[in-house]
Amino acid sequence: MPRLENIGCLATCANASGQDAIGLIRGAALVWRDGIVRWAGPAGALPAEYEAEPAWNAGGGLVIPGLVDAHTHLAFGGWRAGEFSDRIRGRDYLEIAAAGGGIKSTVRATRALDEEALLARAREFLSGMVSLGITTVEAKSGYGLDLETELRLLRVYRRLDEIGPARIVSTCLAAHLVPSEWATDRAGYVKLVTERILPAVAEEGLAEFCDVFVEDSAFSADEARRICERGSELGLRPKLHVDQLTCGGGAELAASLGAVSADHLEYVSKAGIEALAAAGVVGVTLPLATLYLNQTPPPARALIDGGVAVAVASDFNPGTAPSYHLPFAMTLACARQRMTPAEVLKGATRYAARALGREGEVGSLEPGAAADFAIIDAPDVEHWLYHLRPNACVATMIGGEVHHGRAGDPR
Repeated sequence: MPRLENIGCLATCANASGQDAIGLIRGAALVWRDGIVRWAGPAGALPAEYEAEPAWNAGGGLVIPGLVDAHTHLAFGGWRAGEFSDRIRGRDYLEIAAAGGGIKSTVRATRALDEEALLARAREFLSGMVSLGITTVEAKSGYGLDLETELRLLRVYRRLDEIGPARIVSTCLAAHLVPSEWATDRAGYVKLVTERILPAVAEEGLAEFCDVFVEDSAFSADEARRICERGSELGLRPKLHVDQLTCGGGAELAASLGAVSADHLEYVSKAGIEALAAAGVVGVTLPLATLYLNQTPPPARALIDGGVAVAVASDFNPGTAPSYHLPFAMTLACARQRMTPAEVLKGATRYAARALGREGEVGSLEPGAAADFAIIDAPDVEHWLYHLRPNACVATMIGGEVHHGRAGDPR
């Protein structure tokens, strides 16, 4: 039964409530067996039964639960660097999309790649994510927008989860956009999603969630309701992209559907915040997307003060958030969303796990949870997120095994 000693500061995130309640313990120890946490607490209170166990040395660093990235578009073809320059020159998201760029551009590139090529790209991204301390990743489809490619993407995610080491949670986002070939028959595409794609996904057990991009340029609230209700019938829980570009009542829709999360929320209304809080829907904020799109960030303070659990995720995708650097997104959440470092850590661990239906399994360090954790070269959470570095993660442990860096050798 290994134990981790010489922990300068341990954040357990064991408390289910309170955005800034991260369970800080200074001078701590952590014990696990068979990939599961058995004990966490002050080193001086270590039960005698664990004292003779092999000890790993945290080097006096900060230890946090493995980070949970609750919103990514992990597998895709191509990149969209040209759009980065276009936006700097003044072209907006909708203008680029109308000219055939944006999501449609990535759909073309993704359809051109076979499963092995998509798998290889995604594995490379995941390796980089694990090196940053990320241990669980939600991965969306949505760059296929036809039956064949949507299933291909989700099969890639199933293989990634089987290969490991990162834990993959899959979401079907077939309702990302109406593809070009269905431009004159929106109803036909919605029918394809509800009658063919979602049933095929459910039959193969390829996803846990059904997601819809609810926006004037994507799907209406009525279309989203129809798609999510069909997904729910098939056992796929709803998640929604809402209120990103306009205030369209998306948060209220997510609450009415009992969605596990409502993501983006840049333009969420006061009524939407109240609805999310009442329904217990997690609000997932995406600081990298607002940075790249030069948007006003979502009102995180109003969400937190209104009783909404706020998660922080990367939104990794080739267009509007072309980075999987979740710790950088966390620093942005502090600087631009006015969240404290403690609130942000809770948002990228326990509350992110809640947004994936994994609370208590990952995202916290408490007895019964997975022994997924990262050792950070920082004295505390504040210093880590304040002092932006390429990577402060010394070691990443998944299921109690080292998958990046090196914890102090056991003795």
